[in-house]
Amino acid sequence: MNANRIYFPNLNGLRFIAALLVVVHHTEQFKYLYGLPNNFSDSFVQIIGELGVILFFVLSGFLITYLLLEEEKRTRTIDVRKFYARRILRIWPLYFLVVALALLLIPNLPIFTLPDYGRARIYKDLFEKLALYIFFLPNLVSPLLGIVPYASHLWSIGTEEQFYLIWAPLIKFVRRYRVALMFVIVSGYLLFARALYSDRTNFLAYKYEINAFWQSFNIPSMAIGGFFALLLHADHRALKLFLNNCLFYFALAFTSVMLYRGVYFPQIAVHDVPFPYLYKEFYSVWFGILILNFAANKNIFISLEQKPIRYLGKISYGLYMYHPIAIVLALHATTRLGALPDAWLYPLVLALTIFFAGVSYAYYESYFLHFKLGFVRVASGDEPLER
Repeated sequence: MNANRIYFPNLNGLRFIAALLVVVHHTEQFKYLYGLPNNFSDSFVQIIGELGVILFFVLSGFLITYLLLEEEKRTRTIDVRKFYARRILRIWPLYFLVVALALLLIPNLPIFTLPDYGRARIYKDLFEKLALYIFFLPNLVSPLLGIVPYASHLWSIGTEEQFYLIWAPLIKFVRRYRVALMFVIVSGYLLFARALYSDRTNFLAYKYEINAFWQSFNIPSMAIGGFFALLLHADHRALKLFLNNCLFYFALAFTSVMLYRGVYFPQIAVHDVPFPYLYKEFYSVWFGILILNFAANKNIFISLEQKPIRYLGKISYGLYMYHPIAIVLALHATTRLGALPDAWLYPLVLALTIFFAGVSYAYYESYFLHFKLGFVRVASGDEPLER
């Protein structure tokens, strides 16, 4: 591998794990719609999907921040225009394909019609929904206009695009006190979230819409990932605290148990006004510790570098984007064959999801990634990809 290429081991494997958590979450949700029993507790199903996405966000914050810092180190600046071009070529082609499938094609295919989500319901406020998707505000579609099956999970892609929009300029122009900046972002986000929960902000026009957006704008998770990237890139003395085998294994066991039990971090309230969603930041810190150690601790005895896992991590964007389609096809197949969902559903869901994602990566996404090479300033991974 080229010595000038940035490569962190195990992170492709973590991408796959994050995608897998979301797949399990949505599989159980779709089973509920079809009146099938769930395999797991409601608390587990509810929390793992959201926290799988949070793991994606922390990973994005870590990798994007580190690569921007390395670009600055090598070239003495950050080319924001090229950063945007790389993100567009990586994210937009598959994003808009799934939007088109979910809004234009799938509603006209009876096999994909979900209970209570027929064509008329999906096409209600169609132009407003299209506008929100086109302008990368999919995180407002469900709270304002209703769920769009097969595209509702795109809210997280909107959040990432909003993060990318501000992050490169922010890192470029704030050269000093960047660690402090990460703390300001997290605390500022939480304080504004608390204010939105207070009756004192009822005077705000479009308060509901602002709150709906703020709930999904998980920039603290990305800033926490960025914080660990800053420490690693600067070889900060605090690394001795976080690059620690005991801390790593504790974090791995602790987060695994918390996820399995579906534990939400208790809300903290000041003057009876809660700091909402603090559990996301709580988990983000532990995820950041795991990411840092998987990436830079050579003494841990757990590896996610097996070739199949690395490949699944490489196509994880497609796994995330196509899995609802695969779940519904698998549900139809297992129910028609009379097979027990517990025995056959998950293997079929995973097989179909991997097939769709693999074909998409090889024959669709790679076409656009070829053009992305012209905008790469710091090559990363097995290929010059950042996500």
